[in-house]
Amino acid sequence: MSITGPVSAFGALPLHSTTSSTNLTQNIKPQGNEGPSFGDRVNDAINNVAQSQSNAADAAKAYETGKTDDIASVMVEQQVASLGFQMTLQVRNKALSAYRDIMNMPV
Repeated sequence: MSITGPVSAFGALPLHSTTSSTNLTQNIKPQGNEGPSFGDRVNDAINNVAQSQSNAADAAKAYETGKTDDIASVMVEQQVASLGFQMTLQVRNKALSAYRDIMNMPV
């Protein structure tokens, strides 16, 4: 594995690029209605968290019933599920906080 240099937040555009600014902005402009919507992305993220929690429960059940003896993989699955849930909870808290801030703004 080799690191070729820093890249920008826009993907594969290197930070030390010598392209013109018009060419650079053409590369990062959205082209119509491409890709999934915000709601689809949130739904997918929540489904991924639910799937990781299900995987962790299945791994714990397999360890408890003696189908596997790899406690490390069970603990990793549980940590992945825990971190995913904590991240989802923090995103929800930030969204609610932003909503409250917007609702409390004077008009």
